[in-house]
Amino acid sequence: MSGTTPFDSFPKPTTITGGCLCGSIRYQVDFPEDHNFLKSSGSCQCTQCRRNTGSVIFIAHTVPLNAFKYLTSTDQLKNFYATPGIQRGFCTNCSSFLYWRDESRDDIELAIGCIDPEFLSEFGFALANCVGNSVWCKNEIKGVTDGIPKGIKWATSGEEGTRM
Repeated sequence: MSGTTPFDSFPKPTTITGGCLCGSIRYQVDFPEDHNFLKSSGSCQCTQCRRNTGSVIFIAHTVPLNAFKYLTSTDQLKNFYATPGIQRGFCTNCSSFLYWRDESRDDIELAIGCIDPEFLSEFGFALANCVGNSVWCKNEIKGVTDGIPKGIKWATSGEEGTRM
């Protein structure tokens, strides 16, 4: 199969940067040596993520909080709570959606589209492969999003949902 990336051999970054559209909020991630790039990439098709991102599917990469740091002031950062305890971080200047975070966990799910393009060009498969959990697949749009997630598919959320 020409043009495909083997699941056991693909380029992986040690560090990435990203941020919002206007540049007010910038971040860096220094991946731990044992970071599982396949398990950490997933997607969501819930109505909240669709409305938050303006897209039919939200693709995210989960990183440990202790690997994530801001490079700029967070004065323009605001969290919106559509669900109690779930942060949706965005820039108050340009409205870029940066991350989704369950406050009861020690990780953060970065919006793939806010990662700097040079890292997406070189490490796109490592960051956005969707081999990890794909949640809210009961909302799949037939012929549009039903073939996108490659990983473990859940009807609703991975912890509460039914595996498909």
